[in-house]
Amino acid sequence: MKYLLIIAALLLGSVAQAHDFGAAGILSKKNRGEIPELTLSAGEPLHSEPTITLKSGVYYELEIEADGSQELALHGAGFFHAIWVDEVVIEGIEVRPMGISSMEFDEAGSAEISFLAVKPGRYKLGVPGSDLQTIEIIIE
Repeated sequence: MKYLLIIAALLLGSVAQAHDFGAAGILSKKNRGEIPELTLSAGEPLHSEPTITLKSGVYYELEIEADGSQELALHGAGFFHAIWVDEVVIEGIEVRPMGISSMEFDEAGSAEISFLAVKPGRYKLGVPGSDLQTIEIIIE
């Protein structure tokens, strides 16, 4: 247990150092992956592809755009618990949460979630009660 705490402290220290200085480590520009934007719109799929594949240990920025056609929530506690959230930017306001389980868009707007994919597995992210507005995210 003692060794796990030491390893966790070292990892968190390198994450904080990379975040502050952007020079090296898991948050460096060299460790960035691409992820398609998701669109929240009444009765429309989140994305043209039903599946997105990510790599564990890679940093991503997920853009979410809501068109305001309906009040829509985006749930995915399994996915959100399988990533380390660096920050959430909502209309230019940066939030650094301990974790997320869902987001709700009451009107048109955008949000960006910057995160590190951590736990491999298959996860669902989508509008509750809608199979059409759900996407599977695979972390390899």
